[in-house]
Amino acid sequence: MPSLREKRRYLVFEVVSKGKVGFGELSKAVAGSVSGFLGDAGSAKANIMLLPDKWDEEKQVGIMRVNRKCVDDLRAALCMVTRIKDMKVVLRTVGISGILKKAGRFIV
Repeated sequence: MPSLREKRRYLVFEVVSKGKVGFGELSKAVAGSVSGFLGDAGSAKANIMLLPDKWDEEKQVGIMRVNRKCVDDLRAALCMVTRIKDMKVVLRTVGISGILKKAGRFIV
């Protein structure tokens, strides 16, 4: 039933680095960080999903989907990502929205 479905939030994030980061590398780094911070059960509960069609490699901005109860946990796990392929990076949260269309407004 739709009333039993978990509600989602869309987190818009930005990758700050000297070079370009690919989607595959970013996906592996985020998955490893979330798994290390929350554990397997916590990451399953958070239901985190990077949206590949919303990743802009030129601007280094993307959107993730997460369970609404685990938004703060995801933000903390993103702070733990410091390196991707021997390159120092910072993952910065730009904004959070409950609707994907409104989350797109954070991408400038």
